[in-house]
Amino acid sequence: MIKGIYETHVQVSNLENAIGFYTEVLGLTLAHRDETRPIAFLWVGEGKEFMLGLWEQKENLQTRHFAFSSSKEDILNYSVEFLENKNLKPYNFLKNGSIEPMVFAWMPALAIYFNDPDGNQLEFISILEGESRPELGVLSYEEWMKQAENL
Repeated sequence: MIKGIYETHVQVSNLENAIGFYTEVLGLTLAHRDETRPIAFLWVGEGKEFMLGLWEQKENLQTRHFAFSSSKEDILNYSVEFLENKNLKPYNFLKNGSIEPMVFAWMPALAIYFNDPDGNQLEFISILEGESRPELGVLSYEEWMKQAENL
């Protein structure tokens, strides 16, 4: 019955600024802006695959986390440069000062994080081939590949 998550919503402090960030910086497409309430909907991906809702919340803003699907190659070769060129600060899950994408061995998946202007934690993620190895925790892609060679 369930085939995926079609949409998610986040709170933003300024709807105009958030629309600008998600469309101009990240490249999403404005789908609809509701003029009767402070909300906008954005298309994520090609062909109306997914939707992101932005809700303006002036007080008690509650930040959230969500991930954008990406390819392994894009994360490894372009994500950090893409984010830095947009004046965004990439960071890894460990928040150890490194901007190197990390592997969650239990999935396995490769990921890099960044924040939107309101502090919502965003992520580029790609599921990797191979078996789950939860005992490895979170590690660099190079360490993951070394572990894969030792199987």
